[in-house]
Amino acid sequence: MKLAVVGGGSTYTPELIDGFARLRDTLPIDELVLIDPATERLELIGALARRIFAKQGHPARVTTTADLDAGVEGADAVLVQLRIGGQAARLRDETWPLECGCVGQETTGAGGLAKALRTVPVVLDIAERVRRANPDAWIIDFTNPVGIVTRALLRAGHKVVGLCNVAIGFQRRFSALLGLTPADIHLDHVGLNHLTWELGVRKGGPGGENLLPRLLAEHGEAIAGDLHLPRAVLDRLGVVPSYYLRYFYAHDEVVRELGRKPSRAAEVAAMEQELLALYADPTLDEKPELLARRGGAFYSEAAVDLAAALLGDGGSGSAVQVVNTLNNGTLPFLPDDAVIEVQARVDRSGAVPLAVPRLDPLYAGLVAHVTAYEDLALDAAVRGGRDRVFKALLAHPLVGQYDLAEGLTDRLLAHNKEHLPWA
Repeated sequence: MKLAVVGGGSTYTPELIDGFARLRDTLPIDELVLIDPATERLELIGALARRIFAKQGHPARVTTTADLDAGVEGADAVLVQLRIGGQAARLRDETWPLECGCVGQETTGAGGLAKALRTVPVVLDIAERVRRANPDAWIIDFTNPVGIVTRALLRAGHKVVGLCNVAIGFQRRFSALLGLTPADIHLDHVGLNHLTWELGVRKGGPGGENLLPRLLAEHGEAIAGDLHLPRAVLDRLGVVPSYYLRYFYAHDEVVRELGRKPSRAAEVAAMEQELLALYADPTLDEKPELLARRGGAFYSEAAVDLAAALLGDGGSGSAVQVVNTLNNGTLPFLPDDAVIEVQARVDRSGAVPLAVPRLDPLYAGLVAHVTAYEDLALDAAVRGGRDRVFKALLAHPLVGQYDLAEGLTDRLLAHNKEHLPWA
């Protein structure tokens, strides 16, 4: 089995490598190709990957290349983890929206739209080249904004499933609080990427005993602390929102906080320099503890499980996992071609959403609103044009006023001209 990782020079790749090494019985890889145009970083990561595999006795061959077409040739699955413009672009995404009194964040609001505009055309080009090299290969998208990127790929007819680590993070956190194993926990996880709620925490699988009331009663304070939301909000809702919902539920408070502290992009950029210095140590043969602060916890486990299901034998190879895939009637108030994030049964044929609980209007309204924004964002990313950018921003629930949309459009285009040929 051959896997390719586009964006293999990311400082986060050793987390993925560690998962491949530890879970080799789940996903028996023969060859792993790391692909990245940043050759200096790529060689550091590639060398560390070989040492991690060697230490854990993994027999797979690890190769590196800047040549995308050569790297994906013959790959059974291609993982895409890109950040167009790097941390410098992220820093801008987190900064200029604040000038208009709006949240500056890399996956939602105006900053999230900027990232989508930069990213979608590049990922579509990569996917076309993967399809030419090997039309049977699966694409696993971990590139944010996952929902919009995955929808772009599906609309273009690619074999793709989107992946996020929010659900597996909740699964691990809840199981630890309840004294259960992660395999004991099934989440009624419903919504869009970075816009989800845990409507139930089931013991043993779908339809199992709902432990969510007990979880909130016994551990509500700890969970509220994780989310930076008041405990009273969780008690009133009776569900657990993704921590990204704080941008909607406490927008003005978040804007004030962001204006007072260093940006997350600046923190991550400094951390990346430390990580690269560690990776250069030829004696390092495991992921360093510092990497846990980089973000993306449990991504490696989620990626291994998804790849194993997509490349399995269709019987024992099937699995239930939270993924981003086509709605196809799962949420009846959304179009079939919307991309939702829910539990799905995954096998060699792809992902099919499981039935989900009815979504209360309190949440369904926001999901429908953001889906409409994503329609417009994808149109702007594919076709370009200032008016399309303005309309997407006007439709976003974190913007929604024409003067804000005008000001944000001007700033978005000014800060992204190098990545948007039409701007």
